Formats: sequence, structure tokens, C-alpha cells
Amino acid sequence: MTIRRLLTLLACTATLAVAQLTPAAAADAKAQVKASLRLKWLPQTQFAGFYYALEKGYYKQEGIDLTINPGGPNLLTENLVATGADTFGLSGGSDSVMAAIDKGMPIVSVGVAHQITPFVFVTRKDGPVKTLKDFEGKKVTTWFTGANYVLFGMLGNEGIDRAKVDIQPQQVSVTPFVNGDIDVVTATWYNELNTIKGRMKADDLKYFVAEDYGITFPRDTLIVSRDTAAKQPQLVEGFLRASIRGWRDAMANPKEAVDIVMKTSPTLDRAHQEAMLTEAYRLMTSGKAKTEGLFTIDPVALQKAEEFLLKNNVLTKKVDVSVAFDDRFLKAIPMQDRLP
Repeated sequence: MTIRRLLTLLACTATLAVAQLTPAAAADAKAQVKASLRLKWLPQTQFAGFYYALEKGYYKQEGIDLTINPGGPNLLTENLVATGADTFGLSGGSDSVMAAIDKGMPIVSVGVAHQITPFVFVTRKDGPVKTLKDFEGKKVTTWFTGANYVLFGMLGNEGIDRAKVDIQPQQVSVTPFVNGDIDVVTATWYNELNTIKGRMKADDLKYFVAEDYGITFPRDTLIVSRDTAAKQPQLVEGFLRASIRGWRDAMANPKEAVDIVMKTSPTLDRAHQEAMLTEAYRLMTSGKAKTEGLFTIDPVALQKAEEFLLKNNVLTKKVDVSVAFDDRFLKAIPMQDRLP
């Protein structure tokens, strides 16, 4: 074989290799933008879709070199995103986003995970609390990080004076409720409620659901800084596209999704995590998400939440919901790629 023929053959081989490069490999080959996602809590399947997308390389395929940072009891996601310590954040909820913006933090929400209120107020079915009116004179515990306002709204909508209810801050453990030391406890559908059911019979429990009393608080909101939203729209869109893909595939492969999360945190209880994943996805696919896709931003629900927070003096002034919650990045993704 002549040198000329050899060089020609090598050139053709290289050309063919480039032509056959998959989109994923091509994305991996290009420069990756470093970014981080700060969660609202420690690793668990409430966040399975993000871990799944990271494990499968979906963020890299979008040109994002992502690091997932865990949250914790002393970390406020809004602060970390506003200061640039983290690129993206999964914050507490619509209430904490609006409160942060009210305080002047330069953040914007680009997606909402839980379309309905993710927690419920739980009592014993055979106990003295049969109706919301029965909360009067009873010991009720809740989180003073947003859940308390939902409780206030439920009581107010029923004409009940909350001053007559013994409302106290809730501990991390649900043991006081299980032991009968308190009458009503607050529990997320995907976490504390599973723990309670593991220690009590499910049929012995009675629930007070916020939506039954005219209150809806969308929570688990994806946020970025205003600067990132303005200067790196493709980064935001790519992050959302990879995250949605991760969640869809996680629910199509739930056992694998739990495996992936437990690689990060091996001491988690598998049965609890499996139940959590199912409930978290139910919250994500409720409401308008059924027809408009995962992380959809419902302006009607958010406007009602803003009015409620303003009425209860959580906000000092009106928040422009259309600015605080920006859905243009989601809308840049085809609908068929967003639906559950």
C-alpha cells in the first residue's frame, strides 16, 4: 500500500468516525459548563429524578457539568442561589420564593415540582378531633417555614380563631404524635406520613387536606439567579430538559432510581424510599402538570398564594408573579418532552 493510499484511508476513517458520533458523545466532547444544584434537604428519592439524570449523563448531554449539593436544616437555598454559591436550587416552595424576592433577593423560579400542597394535617380517627373546629383547645404542631401559614389559612377560611388553637413548632420526629402527646401533626405525603403509617395503622388515621379548605401551596420550586436567567438562557433550558428527562425515566425505572439515590446515601431505608418516590411523583403530576408537563408553572395557583401571603403579612408588598415565576424556559421545550 502506498503512503498516499494509506493517508487517504486514514482520512476517510476519521471522517466516518465523526459522522457516526452520537449526539450524546458529541455533547460530551464539547466544552462543559460547570453548574451546581442545591437541594432543599439531604439525599432521598424526593430528588430521584435529578440523581437519575446525573447518573445517566443527561446533564452532560446538554453541555452541563453538574454537581448536586445536598441541603440541610441550616441551609436556605434562596440565599445560596442569590449569592452565586449555587447555580440552581430546589427551594422550599412558592412561599419561600416570594418571601425571598420580597426581601430583595435577585432570584427567579423557572419551574415548580409539587403542584399541590405536599403536606397534610394528621390526627387519630378515634380521637377528639373530628372537624377543623375541633382544633380549638388542642395541641397542634407544624413547621414554621410555610406550613404554619397553610394551617392559618385553613382555620381562617372556616372562621376559626387560631388564637384558640395551641399551635407549636414541630420536632423532626413524629414520636410525640405516635405516643399521643399531641393531637394533630403535620406530615408530608412522601415522608413523615410514611413513617407514621409504619408505626400506626393507616386505617386509624384521619387527614385534613389543605385543598379541601380552599388552600393550595405549590412547593419544591426550581430557582436560579436573575443574572443566570438573563445571561445563560440555554443553560437554564438545558438543565430543565435534562431534569425532566431524568424524572420521566426514574418513574419508568423506579427500582433503578432508588438504587441510584442509595448509592449516594446507602443508609436510607429502601422501603421508605420506594414509597417516597411514588408519592413525590404523584405530587409532581397533579393539577396542570397532567396536561402541561412536569415543573409547569400555574399562574392562577401562584397568584392565589401571593394574595394569601400578602393578606397574612408574610409579604410586605405585592410580588409580580409573572416576573417571579418565569415559564419561558419550560415553554422552549416541546410539550411531548415535558408530559409525565
